[in-house]
Amino acid sequence: MSTADIPPAPTAQAKYQVRFDWGVAGAARIAPGADVVVWVDVLGPDLQHTGGHERSGILDLLPTGIPVLGAGFATAAATARWITDLQHRLGRRAMIAILAAGEPEHGAVRFAVEDQLAAGAVIDALATLGTDYCSPEAAASCAAFTGLRGAVAHLLTASASAQQLVAAGVAPALIRAAGALDTEEQALLLRG
Repeated sequence: MSTADIPPAPTAQAKYQVRFDWGVAGAARIAPGADVVVWVDVLGPDLQHTGGHERSGILDLLPTGIPVLGAGFATAAATARWITDLQHRLGRRAMIAILAAGEPEHGAVRFAVEDQLAAGAVIDALATLGTDYCSPEAAASCAAFTGLRGAVAHLLTASASAQQLVAAGVAPALIRAAGALDTEEQALLLRG
């Protein structure tokens, strides 16, 4: 039996157009065979003023050869439009790997509610444009966002990640601004 005959692991979510997982390890699971990777990091390096070196380090760990978009609440709809345009250019279904960054902690990834909800916002925006063949993991992320849409601002500022940033001196207004939905018209292309 050749490796081509071995079906992908169930954790790859390979039969679904829209896949969802966490962090770089999740990328190794769901990005093979994808046409685009969406990296969701709401309170990431831009907000923390750590600069591009942290982002480029993440990009070095993500699969090569496919575009990588950065996304959050502000770019959810723009990201969905970019992916829909890619799908039209491909002339077939675009396979999409959506990854919540989470927060690095002791060599692992800690759950970050803001990344879960923003990934759900991207998935919801894709569904609005007609792309809705989601894995159960992606569907659950979308349902979390749609069910909690009215509480996103509070959940973001009250999250453990936000509270860590406030304790480190980041202004609460910057954190609140990161929770504004669809304020950016252009998708953020990190690599492509």
